[in-house]
Amino acid sequence: MTRAVLHVDMDAFYASVEQHDDPSLAGKPLVVGWEGGRGVVAAASYEVRRYGVHSAMPMRTALKLCPHAVCVRPRMQRYQEVSATVFGVLREVTPLVQGLSLDEAFLDVTASQELLGGAVDIARRIKRRIRELTGVTASVGVAPNKLVAKIASDLEKPDGLTVVAAERVREVLDPLSVRRMPGLGRKTGARVEAAGIHTLGELRSAPDAVLWPLFGRYSPWIRERASGVDDRPVLPELEEKSLSAEDTFEHDIADARSLHRQLARLADVAASRLRGRQLMAGCIGVKIRRDDFTTFTRQRVVAPPACEGRAIAGVAAELLARWLAGNPGAKLRLLGVVLTELTPASQLGLFDEPRLQGALDAALDEARARFGSRALRRGSTIE
Repeated sequence: MTRAVLHVDMDAFYASVEQHDDPSLAGKPLVVGWEGGRGVVAAASYEVRRYGVHSAMPMRTALKLCPHAVCVRPRMQRYQEVSATVFGVLREVTPLVQGLSLDEAFLDVTASQELLGGAVDIARRIKRRIRELTGVTASVGVAPNKLVAKIASDLEKPDGLTVVAAERVREVLDPLSVRRMPGLGRKTGARVEAAGIHTLGELRSAPDAVLWPLFGRYSPWIRERASGVDDRPVLPELEEKSLSAEDTFEHDIADARSLHRQLARLADVAASRLRGRQLMAGCIGVKIRRDDFTTFTRQRVVAPPACEGRAIAGVAAELLARWLAGNPGAKLRLLGVVLTELTPASQLGLFDEPRLQGALDAALDEARARFGSRALRRGSTIE
């Protein structure tokens, strides 16, 4: 049986959820993100994209391009709820679901076709069920591999369904811009175009003399990608390598007490995410970015692994204090807490975690799940 891979990509996910939940926003140029000098666009509706606004753009730039855009703050808990529903739909079809983010996933439906019909029928079923259950739309690419499926899902957005049969891969890919290749990047894409290569077909057939100055020893691999060759499997449970929480401040912060309050808040968020995935961290780190964009990281291995907020915050605070001692007066624009060397939380019983602290963390997690992420806060995070 011919391999069948789907790439499901929600359309302007955060913005679409906001427009669904508040019908007064429907059809309006909508930006999801934090306003202010350091604000960044988390999502842009299709109405505002016509003005050149896109995700990851500074909010100031977005509002210059579209001064009448409506701005709403992100509601991550709500997006996670909708995402859980979407992934429930995907797992109704196949256990081979590889999530890439809250709003994007690969599915291998090769074996599912015997029970549910062809890959296109399965794709239509997924789109219909997502819309019925969430009120928002998804675009789906159907192809013989992950690379082509991902490219296909982006060709007819929003609410698209693009099918690329194995015998039509080159026919579909060849005319496309090289910028369509996943992972190529803006800078590399610009260099490729400067070399006179504008389409995937031209990239596929480019001689080594042109490709090697651009990609070196990766040139054969790039040529295969441009040809639509991809044998990567859909991996349903990719092991998480790290979890983090970071924040870019609206104004640079130099005051050590303020920085430690911000760090305590981020440690609390990171620890909550860790427990939500039933994991523990064997290494705790901090990410520090100065006002000149210079970035530093400091980390420490901990034994036993931790998932409790106070322990993670304590280690992070020590790492930050040592860095600040060596950089007195430094102004910071970003702080983050990074947790790595993750292991299953089922091992918790081996380490005799204090019951009182574990109960407190559990109560915090339950209250936030029911009433919102800011329902309860630790005193150390309050100004």
